[in-house]
Amino acid sequence: MDVIQRIAEELSVNSKQVSAAVALLDEGATVPFISRYRKEVTGGLDDTQLRQLEERLIYLRELNDRRKTILDSIQSQGQLTASLELAINEADTKTLLEDLYLPYKPKRRTKAQIARESGLEPLADAILDDRNLIPEQVAAVYIDVDKAVPDVGAALEGARQIIMERISEAAELLAELRERVWQKGAIHATVIAGKEQAAEKFKDYFDYQEAINKIPSHRALALFRGRNEDFLSLTLKPGVEDKEEHALCAQFVAQYLKVNDLSKPAEAWLAETARFAWKIKLFTRIDLDLKLRLREAAELEAIRVFASNLKDLLLAAPAGPKATMGLDPGIRTGVKVAIVDATGKLLETDTIYPHPPRKQWDESIATLAKHIDKHQVDLVSIGNGTGSRETDQLVAEVMKYHNQLKFTKITVSEAGASVYSASELAAKEFPELDVSLRGAVSIARRLQDPLAELVKIDPKAIGVGQYQHDVNQFQLARGLNVVVEDCVNAVGVDVNTASVALLKQVSGLSASVSENIVAFRDENGPFANRKQLKKVPRLGEKAYEQAAGFLRVMNGDNPLDASAVHPEAYPVVEAIISSTGKSIRDLIGQSGFIRSLNPAHYTNEHFGLPTVTDILQELEKPGRDPRPEFKSVAFKAGIEKITDLEPGMRLDGVVTNVANFGAFVDIGVHQDGLVHISHLSDSFIKDPREAVKTGDLVKVKVLEVDALRKRISLSMKSDVDASEIKTERTSTKPVHKPKQSAAPAPVNSLMANAFAKALKK
Repeated sequence: MDVIQRIAEELSVNSKQVSAAVALLDEGATVPFISRYRKEVTGGLDDTQLRQLEERLIYLRELNDRRKTILDSIQSQGQLTASLELAINEADTKTLLEDLYLPYKPKRRTKAQIARESGLEPLADAILDDRNLIPEQVAAVYIDVDKAVPDVGAALEGARQIIMERISEAAELLAELRERVWQKGAIHATVIAGKEQAAEKFKDYFDYQEAINKIPSHRALALFRGRNEDFLSLTLKPGVEDKEEHALCAQFVAQYLKVNDLSKPAEAWLAETARFAWKIKLFTRIDLDLKLRLREAAELEAIRVFASNLKDLLLAAPAGPKATMGLDPGIRTGVKVAIVDATGKLLETDTIYPHPPRKQWDESIATLAKHIDKHQVDLVSIGNGTGSRETDQLVAEVMKYHNQLKFTKITVSEAGASVYSASELAAKEFPELDVSLRGAVSIARRLQDPLAELVKIDPKAIGVGQYQHDVNQFQLARGLNVVVEDCVNAVGVDVNTASVALLKQVSGLSASVSENIVAFRDENGPFANRKQLKKVPRLGEKAYEQAAGFLRVMNGDNPLDASAVHPEAYPVVEAIISSTGKSIRDLIGQSGFIRSLNPAHYTNEHFGLPTVTDILQELEKPGRDPRPEFKSVAFKAGIEKITDLEPGMRLDGVVTNVANFGAFVDIGVHQDGLVHISHLSDSFIKDPREAVKTGDLVKVKVLEVDALRKRISLSMKSDVDASEIKTERTSTKPVHKPKQSAAPAPVNSLMANAFAKALKK
């Protein structure tokens, strides 16, 4: 099937829409640009559809490239038949394509190949063709010491190897058996003998079994990590009843060979050959294929989870352009202090030592008060690492003893700040600044604008994923980069304050062009309008077309330059101004008047109804930020470490990470607690993201505390009783041990009892 037609069917849209989108992508247009400014061209495909289209386009084009390579290879061997060519052309997955290619794929010298060289293929064909033959009698004819066939046994073994290879290369049979085992099979994990103590972190998998097609991604990745670290052995069972299912699969292979009457010597021999082919050839291949399938599916899900959390984090509410003090807590090494102005420009740095061993508590309070007063600080951003609560208490005393200072203190995640501090980007930005102080600058800025600061950090270092180091790093980087690009372009970028790191995420802008924009700005002063961008070296017409709508010029010559209206659509706005008699400044923000306008009156051959509707919405609220309103969480006083927690406590917290099994919540004790999925909501949910997302402020109840293992179980249910229910203990490296069966048992007995009561009700 044609690539365009296939994608159209998968997305349930028409081929013209897909064809138009593919043409734009091939011309170098980005998904954010197409979804925002080319709605008429694509028939209104949104960014989600376009991302799916882009992914499938890459896959199907790779599939077609591989298809051509395979056809050329088989053609060069002189073995390409019309039926085989048709089957290859109709193959719709890479797996099926490789199955079809298997008999013709150049391979090392196999036992079957050696048997053919010894002239035993006619013997294999004879036994397959005439089931009344007695194999031993026929094989006697093929004894030839010079060809390494010294006796009847060697001849029959050679014939068996040839038939087994044919069976293992039968694409249809392989596909059916692979799917059968996927539906019925189970993974059984056991600890490698003698490594029980070293493998303590995997103890829940020492004797673990679960249906292969039911294993959730986090457990699958935990299993593979245990195997890769040589602590666990993973065995694929074709069914719950292992021996019985092996026998059934062998019978399935025998049926493929049309074995019906075992009283015939040839058929009895072929049935034995089918059994060997299943266990030695087919099941070995299927074992590898299905474990790979499980791993790839788990990796894709882990990347999806990471991308979802990253999006929530990047689109977290900004505190806004306010003078901010960043505090990077430390105990022995001191608390690093950095003050930035409303635009993020660094004003001053310092280091204070309020904690042991120096204990300069009063001096530190005075120093912070001096800096806050000097720079009229509005916000104090405190990193949530080691020493965070102690530093929070320090700032609280600044507020208490210097109540004339009006500021707000907020704890923020410092994940990735150390990575930024040591990066080449930070070195360029602050060449004279100590690495430790750069982290404080990042902590201050990420409160002002999380998106603008977090784009400077490799997404993988932000720490909102699960098993991120175990997944395909190329796919992970690609998936996360897409999220960053979408978030940056959804919000828009102030061209006069944006860093190179932020600018290079804008549609159409490369790293070098972004550097040129900043250099031009530094040399010539702030941009007064979007047209000036055309003067930037190497920023050509195509890049300008892609980027202009996402770049904002605040307080410039033209109010439209501060909006998401693309310069190419300014004539539409001019037509609106002409027909209404209002100036642009009188028109912008006049919600009631703008809503009274009929978009259809301003359409033309270049701009259709979708674009004009978008323009009117943008005029109503120009440059609107899609991010939520900023809110902060205040951790409970006196609860500073895990040993301060007690079951039954109700606390405020902030969601730091969302996994498939629940959400992790920072409650201010240096160790995130887990709200298991069963405790995220009063009603049943399948996905934790139905209830929470990264950055949400939540109220939780402490259910259980394990200080030794640093595990905290929390609940967000309204009526949970900690004395009756305990959540599954799941760490940031989630493990799970259901009873020995093909089906998972995701909760312990206490939780199971609770579920039973709920079901009864």
